[in-house]
Amino acid sequence: MAQITKLESQEALDAAFTESQDQTVVLFKHSLICPTSSRAFDVFQSFVSDQLDERASFKLIEIQRQRALSREVEQRTEVKHESPQVLVLQDGQVIWHDSHWRITAEALEDAVPTAVASS
Repeated sequence: MAQITKLESQEALDAAFTESQDQTVVLFKHSLICPTSSRAFDVFQSFVSDQLDERASFKLIEIQRQRALSREVEQRTEVKHESPQVLVLQDGQVIWHDSHWRITAEALEDAVPTAVASS
């Protein structure tokens, strides 16, 4: 079963981008105070718990605790910050992203297996 790793330092974020050179990295940006984000995070956690494929790695940024990391993701990817937000990374690039109510099990199933298959 796959696990979610919290990113809590610049070094951890750098490592996640480096890791995306070898495998798909799925990054969830989560607001700890937003009901929409809580719902989306539940969907994300359920999706991750169902994953058996070790070629994907799942990361979490808690916005209120890691604002600088959240801003760094926006700068590196040129994807406007939203929360909740999911970004799928390969080779240091975003190949899929979505936010808010569009974070569904179906959307993740469509985006992540495709990314894993092409990695």
